[in-house]
Amino acid sequence: MDLLSSPALILSVAFCGLLAFGVPISYATGLASIATLLTIMPPLPALSVTAQRIATGLDSFALLAIPFFFMAGSIMNRGGIARRLIDCAKVFVGWLPGPLAQITVLANMMFGCVSGSAVAAASAIGGTMQPSMDKAGYDRSYSAAVNISSCITGLLIPPSGAFIVYSLVSGGTSIAALFLAGYLPGILLGIAVMIPAMLMARKRGYSRLPPLSLSDSARAVVSAVPSLGLIVVVIGGIVGGVFTATEGSAIAVVYALVLALVYRELSVRDLHQILLDTIEATAVVALMVGTSMAMAYVMSLAEIPQIIGDWVQSVSDNAVVALLLVNIVLLLMGTFLDITPGILIFTPIFLPVLVELGVDPVHFGVILVFNLCLGIVSPPTGSALFIGCAIARVSIEQVTRPLIPLFAWSTAALLVVTYVPGLSLWLPRLFGLIQ
Repeated sequence: MDLLSSPALILSVAFCGLLAFGVPISYATGLASIATLLTIMPPLPALSVTAQRIATGLDSFALLAIPFFFMAGSIMNRGGIARRLIDCAKVFVGWLPGPLAQITVLANMMFGCVSGSAVAAASAIGGTMQPSMDKAGYDRSYSAAVNISSCITGLLIPPSGAFIVYSLVSGGTSIAALFLAGYLPGILLGIAVMIPAMLMARKRGYSRLPPLSLSDSARAVVSAVPSLGLIVVVIGGIVGGVFTATEGSAIAVVYALVLALVYRELSVRDLHQILLDTIEATAVVALMVGTSMAMAYVMSLAEIPQIIGDWVQSVSDNAVVALLLVNIVLLLMGTFLDITPGILIFTPIFLPVLVELGVDPVHFGVILVFNLCLGIVSPPTGSALFIGCAIARVSIEQVTRPLIPLFAWSTAALLVVTYVPGLSLWLPRLFGLIQ
C-alpha cells in the first residue's frame, strides 16, 4: 500500500491537523475516524460503521458509574465536606514545616478520594486554603503549585472515574482490582509532593502552627469520619462483592446526599445546579468515549497497535526499556490531552504491546492514569493547572518555577510505581482479585 494513502497515516494526520486548528478533541476523534474509513469503504457504510461503533461503545452498564460518581463528588463539593477534611488534615500534618501546604496536600488526597475529581479537589481545597495561606504570608505561586500538584491524587485513590474508563477500553479489567491498585501509588504521589513542599517551606521560613489540644484534635477527626466513611462503604462493598462498581456509585450518591443534608449545607437550589453539572460532565465524557471507540476500531483496521508494537520491539524487547518509552510518550502527550481522551486513545495502542512483554493490565492501568495525571498539571493545556492558577490568582509563568521541583518528585514517584509493580498489584493480590 502507498504510504501516503495508508489508513494509519491518514488517521494520524487528520487527527493532529484537526487538533491544531482548535477542533474539540471529541469532534476531532470522530471526524478523523470517518475520514480514514472513507479511504477503506464507500461513504454510506463509513458513516454507518462510525455511528454503530459510537453506540456500541456507550452500551455499557459500567459507564453508568461515571455520572453517579460525578454527582456524588458535586454533592460533596457543595455539602461542607472540604472544611471538615481540612480540619482533620490539620491534626495529622499541621506540625510539619510549611503546615498549611502539608494540610493542602493531605486534604486534597482525602477530598479527591471521596469526590474522584482533580478539578473539584483543586477548587474546593484550594479555594478554602488560599485565604489562610495569604494571611500566613505564603507566596501565592508556591500555594498554587502545592494545590495543583496534589489535587490529582484523587484520580489514583478510588473511587476513580479514570479507572472505570480504562476498564471499559481495556476489555473488562476488574474495576475492583484497579481501585485497590490505585491506593499505594496515590499515597506515594501525595508523599512525593509533601517532601519538596516541606523543603521549600523550610527554606522560605514559613512559620509552624500552634499545637492543637487533644479535644480539638478529636473533634476534627470525628467530624471528618462520616465523610471518609464513603470510601469504606463504596470500596468495601465493591471489593467484597456486595455490589458492582455501578451500584456502588449510586450508593455513593445516596450516602453523600444524606451526609450533606445532615450537615445542613445543601439547598434545593444546589441540587438543581448539581444535576446540571452532572449532566454536562457526563455528556462530555460520553461523547469522548463514543468517538474514541470508533477511533479504536479504525486503529485496529489500520493496524496501528501492531505498528507501534513493532516499533517498540524494534527498539528493545525488554519490558524495562519498553515501559520507559511508553512513559516518555505518555508524559509528552499528556501535556496536550485530558485524562479521559488520553486513556481512550493510548490504551488500545500500548496495552497489547506491554501485555505481550509480561506487564499486568492492572499495573499498566495505574501507570497510564499516573502519567496522564501529571499531564493535567503541566502546561500548556493542563486543566488542573488552570484551575489552581485561577484560584490563587497567579499566572502560569509565575507558578512554573515552584511547580518544577514538585513535578520532578512526582515523576520520580511515577518511575517507582512503573518499576516496582508490587506497589500496584499487592493489594489486588491480597484480596484475591488477580493472580
